[in-house]
Amino acid sequence: MKSNKYLTTDGKLTRKENTVYFTDKNGKRTPIPVEKIYAIYSYGSLSYTSKVVELLAKHNIPIHYFNRNGWYVGSFYPKGERFSGNVVVHQSSHYLDKYKRNYLAKKFVEGSAKNINKNLRRYKVDFPIDDIMKRLDNSSNITDIMSVEALMRNEYYGNFNKIINHFQFEKRTRRPPHNEINALISFGNSLLYATVITEIFNTYLHPTISYLHEPSDRRFSLALDIADVFKPLLVDRVIFNLINRKIIREEHFEKDLNYCLLNDEGRKLFLTYYKTQLENTIKHRKLNRKVSYQRLMRLECHKLQKHILGMEKYEPFVIWW
Repeated sequence: MKSNKYLTTDGKLTRKENTVYFTDKNGKRTPIPVEKIYAIYSYGSLSYTSKVVELLAKHNIPIHYFNRNGWYVGSFYPKGERFSGNVVVHQSSHYLDKYKRNYLAKKFVEGSAKNINKNLRRYKVDFPIDDIMKRLDNSSNITDIMSVEALMRNEYYGNFNKIINHFQFEKRTRRPPHNEINALISFGNSLLYATVITEIFNTYLHPTISYLHEPSDRRFSLALDIADVFKPLLVDRVIFNLINRKIIREEHFEKDLNYCLLNDEGRKLFLTYYKTQLENTIKHRKLNRKVSYQRLMRLECHKLQKHILGMEKYEPFVIWW
């Protein structure tokens, strides 16, 4: 099975025949077998040659870039044959039609809410899921739907202190995060965003045409829509595990008066457990075979594509275990 490669230090990629090598800032040289790599995530300054690009493109391997804070910066993606004017036309029509767009936006929030409820139920914490579904059903425009989404997340984050047994969480703060929990959430969400981009580019969907989040310049807003559905499974459960098992501790953060960020060791720990989470498998109820958690995101993209082409109604992924 292919896996992601996470580069946490500065370095360069070189090619010798059909193998790519990563040489870090200390001169350590590590082979990266392209036939076993799904995507590369770089958290340091990375240089490479045109020969490396050629080989990565041949194997359809993207590189996602993050700055020192862990925020997503951009991607190199060797996108080749994955173009479909028919899909883009239908995808755009679902954005332009108010009712079609509202349907999809509500479904993304519904999936997110039900997965949040699943997480909280694991810790025997009540969540007003019925009230949220009623509010969502009564929402008639994107502004109202986004308001329900915001209220839902505030309620969710307000219960974090009932789940975690280490660190305190007062409220959600971003760019920069002000405490350890916010640092973990921001780092994980940015990582998941890039992971979803990889899955979208393996379909015919256009990553900038979205429904819940407003499309804008220089961002793949469809990845934000789909990532919301998977945050409870792929980010939040990793955070709860790292904190409650005391794998992540005070010494894994760097702090200043106005910010709190994961340090190098903290990032490595998070990436290790995130990678494990992606590679976990579950028997799919419809496919009747085991699929990885990462594969679930690809399947979600295919479901959305089928919806906009009129093949079957989109229903969001909801954790069933």
